[in-house]
Amino acid sequence: MNVKSLVLFAFSAILAMVVYFLLNPSYEKSLEAKYYYEIGDYKKAYERANEAFSLDIYNRMASTIMAQSKIAMKYKKYIDEAKQYLEEINEIVNQESISDADRAKIKLMSEIMVKRYIKLAPSVVTDESLVQEARKYYKNFEKLLEKVNN
Repeated sequence: MNVKSLVLFAFSAILAMVVYFLLNPSYEKSLEAKYYYEIGDYKKAYERANEAFSLDIYNRMASTIMAQSKIAMKYKKYIDEAKQYLEEINEIVNQESISDADRAKIKLMSEIMVKRYIKLAPSVVTDESLVQEARKYYKNFEKLLEKVNN
């Protein structure tokens, strides 16, 4: 077998794999899921990956995107709740005086968010911006909890 025929065979094999990958409905949905994951629509990414996985349980791409989307959705939910809690806390802090009940409310919200952050478990491929943003809110709630406890 000469080099030319070996290169032609390798190119043909790669082309066949690409065509299979693009025409297989499971992998097509996996590519859609990957797209949605990359643009930050984790719910749609999970749904598409789940559809792809149900078509082919050996589709590792779908399995990976499902797992990553699930983790990303947990981070997104944490961030959204953190923003909401901080808005409520800012409303309390902007009042002329802070009652003991308000202090207790701030403490409770902070404790909840600190404990929820500890339960988050990033993986190697979790969107780093989500991890950083969640960490930022976690640090804010830690500081608030420290101030309220003193």
